[in-house]
Amino acid sequence: MDYRREYEKWLASPALTAEERAELEAIRNDEQEIKERFYAPLAFGTAGLRGTMKLGLHQMNRFIINWATQGFAEVIGKEGEDAKRRGVAICMDCRNHGYEFAKAAACVMAANGVHVRLFDALRPTPELSFAVREYHCIAGINVTASHNPKEYNGYKVYWEDGAQLPPRHADAIARNLEHIDVFTGPRTMDFDEAVKSGMITIFGEDCDKRFLEEVMKMVNDYDSVAKVADEFKVVYTPFHGCGYKLVPEALRRLGVKHILCEPEQMKIDGDFPTVASPNPENPEGFYLAIDLAKKEGASFIIGTDPDSDRVGVMVRDDEGAFKPVSGNQMGVLLLDYLLGAMKRAGTLPADAATLKSIVTTEMARAVAESYGVACYDTFTGFKFMAEKMGKLEAAHEKTVVFSYEESYGYMIGHYVRDKDAVTASLLITEMAAWYATRGKTLFDALQELFEKYGWYGEATHNLVMPGVDGAEKMAALMASLRAQPPAEIAGVAVVSRRDYESGVETDAKTGAAKPMELKGSNVLRYDLEDGTAVVVRPSGTEPKIKVYLLTRGKDPAERDARLEKYGAWVKTLV
Repeated sequence: MDYRREYEKWLASPALTAEERAELEAIRNDEQEIKERFYAPLAFGTAGLRGTMKLGLHQMNRFIINWATQGFAEVIGKEGEDAKRRGVAICMDCRNHGYEFAKAAACVMAANGVHVRLFDALRPTPELSFAVREYHCIAGINVTASHNPKEYNGYKVYWEDGAQLPPRHADAIARNLEHIDVFTGPRTMDFDEAVKSGMITIFGEDCDKRFLEEVMKMVNDYDSVAKVADEFKVVYTPFHGCGYKLVPEALRRLGVKHILCEPEQMKIDGDFPTVASPNPENPEGFYLAIDLAKKEGASFIIGTDPDSDRVGVMVRDDEGAFKPVSGNQMGVLLLDYLLGAMKRAGTLPADAATLKSIVTTEMARAVAESYGVACYDTFTGFKFMAEKMGKLEAAHEKTVVFSYEESYGYMIGHYVRDKDAVTASLLITEMAAWYATRGKTLFDALQELFEKYGWYGEATHNLVMPGVDGAEKMAALMASLRAQPPAEIAGVAVVSRRDYESGVETDAKTGAAKPMELKGSNVLRYDLEDGTAVVVRPSGTEPKIKVYLLTRGKDPAERDARLEKYGAWVKTLV
């Protein structure tokens, strides 16, 4: 694509406001910036779109929202009139321009004859997934960039099962977009007219009520919460995002008396003024919550990301310092607790199963199998977990009771098909209260699990490759690893290689190859002689390659030494 010609096309468009035209004029002499904005459209995939909020073809703005929604509306239209009547649910998080983009998408859908249920204000991502299922919509749209920095926004798309869009529909939208002009292609209509005509329905409170009813059905043990309620304290932060309302309400319904919400971060703000990044995976963002916890004598902190689908936890260690619980560790804690709680209550299904991603700790498998529960791997992304859940349950093979990824995402219950920080926050709090009745913190509980199952350890390294040539660098690195696979990593022999794109596992010593169940994702895995696994995967939403280290030591020192050694090797890749 001729990025300069595309730039001039945008600059000349009568659709631009004076302010928008001034924004483009301001970069006229910045060739690199023009190239970054116009070298290609944002690629539409199963995760939808994500980018920085600027004017341009490779950015997030109202024109790109309209363009993408037109492509989506045409896919829905081909499903027939009933699909158009069932319509789409549209939601947004706290991002700047979030409601503006959501309204724009609603107006395009309405102009294409697709009924819209538009939330009246920001809501958690899992509630959007729930709404698609609960109101029998054909699809859903969520305007969110999850935990990305403030400059970003995104456009996540869902299908009728409440999971993110399956590849066949994402591909169909992408094909449509090739033939839709950004300015003249989208149909749209006046928002007020669409509401008046009934093509757009504003809703929210009814959905909140129904969603919370399902969330509270997941509680296993109100009694333990009641036993410690007088002294048990929870500090909560939504990082300026949409967990601010439903997470505290769920905890109140659980019976928690002391819910201490960090006041500065309870303020809805798409600029995220108190944090460099609103990501609960980054412990530095919890500094205000830690100050509050120290002041109030709490030992337990929960933080949800801006769209409230991920949850991070900080706990006091045995020396009184607050430590983050990683996504892998919290998943193991929750899995062990939930299976135990259901077993004690007699509610654990005989055919219970749990799901995890291929880059999630193997400790989860050890925990599940200790309860006689099957553990299945899926590709990274809850759309794959939702798909696996659907297949297992449609075949009446298994009942999935818990699914999780190492990136702080957990899915419990059957009313959503995405990660859900509202339900996870509820059950993590229930679990913390249960351990409190035994005089233990979650830190204590985690150490006990390590003693029982082994000293597992994980680390994720990000090889960031931004800019126009970032995608080329990422592709070149993956191609190089396939063409010249390492025989050893950090001096330790590779015993097997798994290429999840071709679906082939290769014995590194004999060269013997065999097919794998999972196939079709650009991921490489190397299993080493000492039991460590190294997984290399390009991110689906950010310009970086992620390298996951999964290991186990005979004690914490051996575990940590292995993570350090292999981490040093990762740095040699760039």
